[in-house]
Amino acid sequence: MQVILQQDVDGLGATGDIVTVAAGFARNHLLPRGLALRADVNNVRQLEHLKRITAEKRAVALAAAQALAGQINETAVSIRREAGEGDKLFGSVTNRDIAAALAEEGIELDKKTIQLAEPIREIGAFTLPIRIAAGVEAELKVFVIRE
Repeated sequence: MQVILQQDVDGLGATGDIVTVAAGFARNHLLPRGLALRADVNNVRQLEHLKRITAEKRAVALAAAQALAGQINETAVSIRREAGEGDKLFGSVTNRDIAAALAEEGIELDKKTIQLAEPIREIGAFTLPIRIAAGVEAELKVFVIRE
């Protein structure tokens, strides 16, 4: 029996896949739990329609992410901190601080997208990678200056 998976099923397939399974497995496990639908003509047509809509949404989201990446690549932020001897900061600069500095520049960004291996603890200029979406990355210039 052919079914269309509504959710990812381990060892069987991913959402939207059309797979062939034993009729008993489909009747007793997949269909009652809402994990799959029968792969009849109407359901297959509906699946193809949903895939087209999803592809269009992904294309729009990718274009928006690339535009944001271009904007971030052209932006540099300065963060002022107190520092002691040897340009060591009292405290550190974290991805939260960098996200706040970007927000002041008019770029709203989730702090989790900023790829900061460890907090910045010294005065200087840094280039940080920012992962905006899958396959879309930007580089942000961050200047930590003495207050």
